[in-house]
Amino acid sequence: MRRDVADISLADAIFAPHYAAPLVRSVNSASTMLHTAPGEAAPAGSQLLHGEAFHVLDRSGGWAWGYCGHDHYVGYVRDEALGEFAVPTHVVCAREAIIFAQPDIKSRSLMTLSLGARLHGRLEGDFLVTSRGFVHKRHVAAIDERHGDFVQNAFRLIGAPYLWGGRGAGGVDCSGLVQLALDLAGLDCPRDSDQQGRSLGRALDPDESLERGDLVFFPGHVGFMTDGLNLLHANAWWMAVTVEPLAEVISRIAQTHEQPLLSRRRIES
Repeated sequence: MRRDVADISLADAIFAPHYAAPLVRSVNSASTMLHTAPGEAAPAGSQLLHGEAFHVLDRSGGWAWGYCGHDHYVGYVRDEALGEFAVPTHVVCAREAIIFAQPDIKSRSLMTLSLGARLHGRLEGDFLVTSRGFVHKRHVAAIDERHGDFVQNAFRLIGAPYLWGGRGAGGVDCSGLVQLALDLAGLDCPRDSDQQGRSLGRALDPDESLERGDLVFFPGHVGFMTDGLNLLHANAWWMAVTVEPLAEVISRIAQTHEQPLLSRRRIES
């Protein structure tokens, strides 16, 4: 909701001067940032990848205001980045995938998609045929498949630059990495680390040892354990997705926070 308009689904819960039924659109660019206000100078809160849904409640001055279909994160995106909605049939399961002009790996590259991007198309031979071009079948998987375990999904972005609000296109932040990795494994995940710390898995008892896949939460930060000692995380210290000893991360954060480690949680299938 905003002061002037709210989603019509909230009509029984809140008062607003106007209510709007959302118009579902898809991201038709490689990606687009979700801003907190209409304008490129406004901070980015998150990122939408190609083919992901955005529910538009208002459009003005070249900007669309609404919420992301996968996590209901609210913000503004460039109206030009949105197109007609198509139900995704496939998801990019490689770190990057190229949309070719022809079903030939020697043909011209039209667009590069990031891990987690959505596509609507059909498989013909070695390629997924889409309205925008051709993607090799090695780089996509059916949308309803589970795509490896979530730690392995996160490993695919090792070395990717840290980008505030990023979810894999050009960079990624800590909670974006967690959300993307879990989503590819078929698990719902909220966007921000504080939301993730309240809702994902179960809290570990103090005497339980850390294992591969456990989530460790810090003030404004989160990462995956790769084993009992090392943390995989997108972090602004190294400005990249890295793996480093958990003890070093705790020591570094302790320099600015009295309580550097907030919680440890385990996702159990």
